[in-house]
Amino acid sequence: MPKRDGNAVWNGGLKEGSGTIKVGDGLFEGQYSFSSRFEEGEGTNPEELIAAAHAGCYSMAFSAELEAAGFTPNSVNTTASVWLEKGDDGFSITRILLSTKGDVPGIDEEKFQEVANSAKEGCPVSRALSAVDISLEATLSS
Repeated sequence: MPKRDGNAVWNGGLKEGSGTIKVGDGLFEGQYSFSSRFEEGEGTNPEELIAAAHAGCYSMAFSAELEAAGFTPNSVNTTASVWLEKGDDGFSITRILLSTKGDVPGIDEEKFQEVANSAKEGCPVSRALSAVDISLEATLSS
């Protein structure tokens, strides 16, 4: 399996500084700052990148498990929401909510939920983030 890279450059102090986050060969590059991470400022932040990675990984894992169960999805659309909260020992990602909607011909609700939950447990990013409370809301499109 190939190695995947990300890069970040930070210039200056924490509150007044800023940086650039780059993924892979630069197909995605975004600016980030204290404001974009801890307030509602413009730019991206590490938690959004974790959310995007988790949503992408989960969608692929769910599609793979659906196929293994004999169902070919027309589409799987997942949003991951990541909560960064301050505790006594500093900031931590405390929870992640995966909200997925699947258009899967021929599957019933019970089987859909079973496969959705199995994919949550088997997704490599879910496993990497196993110290975080990860919940799932799965909706079968009609």
